[in-house]
Amino acid sequence: MRESRTLLLRAGRVDYTLVRRRGRRGVGLKVDATGLTVSAPLTVPVARVEKMVLESESWVLGKLEVWRQRQVPVQRWEDGAALPWLGGELALRLRAARRASAGISGSELLVAVPSPDEEAIRRAVVAWYRRAALAHLAQRAFFFSRLAGLVPPRVMLSSANSRWGSCNSRREVRLAWRLVKARPALVDYVVCHELAHLRHMNHSREFWAEVARLCPDYRALRDELEATDHLYRSF
Repeated sequence: MRESRTLLLRAGRVDYTLVRRRGRRGVGLKVDATGLTVSAPLTVPVARVEKMVLESESWVLGKLEVWRQRQVPVQRWEDGAALPWLGGELALRLRAARRASAGISGSELLVAVPSPDEEAIRRAVVAWYRRAALAHLAQRAFFFSRLAGLVPPRVMLSSANSRWGSCNSRREVRLAWRLVKARPALVDYVVCHELAHLRHMNHSREFWAEVARLCPDYRALRDELEATDHLYRSF
């Protein structure tokens, strides 16, 4: 059973979702991109649940602020708008044409569309990103595969927003095309992470040793990617 409720904290009113589950033991708090969720047994009164939330007020407010700062930026689809690309930016340049197309020229992405419709512009830009991402990611996978003494895997694109990459026993590596918005070192970390799975299909000590062999700074890069990944999900 789910119920939307509001609780008055020091910082003001906070909306939260109360989830009741039969057989649950104790009250649990979770804060993520959707806000505060409180899970509780069916038998615990609301007053007691909210008393426990108030006792954890500092933790709740701190987590809510972290997620507020991690909101996905809104992308503009107008001439001159900035597009994230490999840690830098491309300037979006628009022109009219009968058929949609897009191509890079220096620090600009030249996009032609039949009409200045935002959705048409977005589709043309995403189509270019996917083509450019596949070329870049496949090249980095080839480079690190040779460095590791591996047969280069088949590289495919993913549209996933919840994970940057995956690898399977058929030696197929899927990488999220949005990853190419991040700086090159972060891209390389994800590529190395997935290539390490070609030898170790787990997250064992041996797996992380393989990641470290290919990407010595992986710990710092992993933390950076975790802290900044919301910046790369804007479209």
